[in-house]
Amino acid sequence: SYLNPGILLFLPDFLPHPTGWGKCQPRVSWKGHHSLSLVFPQVTAGGRANYYVSYRREPFAQIKLPKYSLPKDMHIISTDENQVFAAVQEWNQNDTYNLYISDTRGVYFTLALENVKSSRGLEGNIIIDLYEVAGIKGIFLANRKIDDQIKTFITYNKGRDWRLLQAPDTDVRGDPIVCQLPFCSLHLHLQLSENPYTSGSISSKETAPGLLVATGNIGSELSYTDVGVFISADGGNSWRQIFEEEYNVWFLDWGGALVAMKHTSVPIRHMWVSFDEGRSWSRYSFTSTPLFVDGSLVDPGIETQIMTVFGHFSLRSEWQLVKVDYKSLFSRRCNKDDYQTWHLHNQGEPCVMGERKIYKKRKPGAQCSLGRDYSKTVVSEPCVCGQGDFDDYGYERHSNNQCVPAFWFSPSSLSKDCSIGQSYLNSTGYRRIVSNNCTDGLREKYMAKMEKCPGKAPRGLHILTTDGKLVTEQGHNATFIILMEEGDLQRTNIQLDFGDGIAVSYANFSPVEDGIRHVYKSAGIFQVTAYAENSLGSDTAVLFLHVVCPVEHVHLSVPFVAIRNKDVNITAVVWPSQAGTLTYFWWFGNSTKPLITLESSISYIFAVEGMNTVTVQVAAGSTLIQDTKEIAVHEYFQSQLLSFSPNLDYHNPDIPEWRQDIGKVIKRALVTGIPDEQILVAVFPGLPTSAELFILPHKNATERRKSSEADLEQVVEILFNALNQNLVQFELKPGVEVIVYVTQLTLAPLVDSSTGHSSSAMLMLLSVVFVGLAVFLVYKFKRRPSTGLPPQTQCSESSPRAQKSSCDRLQQMCLSHRPEIGTLCAH
Repeated sequence: SYLNPGILLFLPDFLPHPTGWGKCQPRVSWKGHHSLSLVFPQVTAGGRANYYVSYRREPFAQIKLPKYSLPKDMHIISTDENQVFAAVQEWNQNDTYNLYISDTRGVYFTLALENVKSSRGLEGNIIIDLYEVAGIKGIFLANRKIDDQIKTFITYNKGRDWRLLQAPDTDVRGDPIVCQLPFCSLHLHLQLSENPYTSGSISSKETAPGLLVATGNIGSELSYTDVGVFISADGGNSWRQIFEEEYNVWFLDWGGALVAMKHTSVPIRHMWVSFDEGRSWSRYSFTSTPLFVDGSLVDPGIETQIMTVFGHFSLRSEWQLVKVDYKSLFSRRCNKDDYQTWHLHNQGEPCVMGERKIYKKRKPGAQCSLGRDYSKTVVSEPCVCGQGDFDDYGYERHSNNQCVPAFWFSPSSLSKDCSIGQSYLNSTGYRRIVSNNCTDGLREKYMAKMEKCPGKAPRGLHILTTDGKLVTEQGHNATFIILMEEGDLQRTNIQLDFGDGIAVSYANFSPVEDGIRHVYKSAGIFQVTAYAENSLGSDTAVLFLHVVCPVEHVHLSVPFVAIRNKDVNITAVVWPSQAGTLTYFWWFGNSTKPLITLESSISYIFAVEGMNTVTVQVAAGSTLIQDTKEIAVHEYFQSQLLSFSPNLDYHNPDIPEWRQDIGKVIKRALVTGIPDEQILVAVFPGLPTSAELFILPHKNATERRKSSEADLEQVVEILFNALNQNLVQFELKPGVEVIVYVTQLTLAPLVDSSTGHSSSAMLMLLSVVFVGLAVFLVYKFKRRPSTGLPPQTQCSESSPRAQKSSCDRLQQMCLSHRPEIGTLCAH
């Protein structure tokens, strides 16, 4: 597409980072102006917007607003006359913006006006209540919010000074108006029309300097009721009321004539024309049938004596176009006697923007045509510079009219980029306003002075990463930036210690501005230290960088059954194990707030019986992984370690899902009529395969503990007898039969039947491997290879009760013709 000369355009994906750090930052927004060749990118980092500017294709520089102006939003209002006018919404503003004005390069901004009203247009765009008067440079109107009231202010020196508008002396009928500043003034609606075929609430023309027409009201604040139309012929110094209702007003014949049409929702057929700047109006009919007017188009150039009005005769009719030709109203071409001069002033002060200006315009009432050769001829002469022609970044004008540095501003900071032997321009607190043409007077006194750069010790040393984060991944580049607020840059040595035994040094400050890269080969927390030193002093800055290895999996290691009101150790096993510093978030049951630790283990007391849920989340950098387990919590229970025939090891993939499924199979293989919720089988990880059988009390059995313990003894007796007689076996797959054994230990089985019990099923884990290995060897070398059946069981009336019960169950199994115990039945 066509670009105006001087506009600099980048593709955002290939934009060099504004600070020159070599990083691409695609999240930018652009504004440009052909006269200045300015580009404004917005870069968002860490939730805060930073703004940069490039002047005539030079490197990007960060825009300097006052230190504690933290912008949420920024709009470039104007870049005319080698200066930027910007509206900034700051951290404490919601419906207002502050106006700032820049130096010639668009870098340093000073406050022009606070709390300017803003609103949203029909399409959601932000509209700032600021209007730049056409034809005269430096005049702006703004609606400012003061104590919840909106008031209209005007400036003649591009924001340096503002004042309220003086209300007219009389109304449209000539009756006097009592309105005394500052309690009462004229307030104007400053919105431009989003419809190009209406005039908007305020208008002015380049070809008619000093002439303004606006809708507004008189009073203590801006109002949207009881409004009228007002006109100024002297650049806003004085105003007259021309209508008591809202009208659209257009400029004809280079601004020499005005055409007004009532702004209404009912059909109209008349319009009004004025040749004397609105002092008198003549009514003309532009259609014989009243028309619902939708808008009007004024032809450009020398044909500005013609208007095209369009609308509808009824709500259902087609569009109607009415061409209105005003040529017949202009009796002749204007001559030199039809013109007069007028002086631009500011409340009687003839110097505006450092010069006196004289304009030429047609005499009010002269009904002649300006034509193609019309010129607004401006004669100007410079004024002597006064205090009102100056301001500067970082300085504030106090009640004594003297500029002093703001509390946050150090004038010497502007010399930080120079070294001993060089020179810099030191501000006196005054800077002549851009586009101000004053001369002599205070100009020499206030202009910046060239001074020698003072030698300075390093101060304000900062170290940060390019992305602003304090975490990086092992094996990836970490890029550090070193900044220094003050110091003799060309004579300062910089040393950067990465904290892992490696350090780098630089002879001067400039090489490290592009960033220093380093790759960490191990995970952990490293103290990164920057040290700056020159002949006048030194400074140090420290950053703690977390280097992580992305975690891939977490396994929550918990006991399957825990004793109520006793400490339980819970461990989160993370892979890979060398992941650096991790943060663990622990949730227990229905808790909504986690316990947070840096350790992978935690001790916890469960106070509620039943199934309790434990969840752990592990955070490493931006990675977050989770695992959840359930723990059966009871006041007492019994358990027994189990082992299996060796063929199960051959098919054991050693994964949690397989162990869970095998536990379910073992439960189904137990020859009992015991309720399912009273049995829990937990298969341990690792080889040889082993498990633990938990026999839990019946639900809600705590109140009747003694009887429940007796019931639990009966359940244990039945299960252990079946296991001791090798009656529990299952088919893993066709042709693979697995037998479940009781692991024989010299210690008694883990039994909890009293309040003084202090054992835990997890205490047996250390012996599982040894027990499993012993069972495997016994099974491999001591068992009879012929049948593989358990020893015979002799049943008689004199057998113990437990043994007799087992015999009775065996007899029932024989009668059911179960094939796996056929040999036993034969005995």
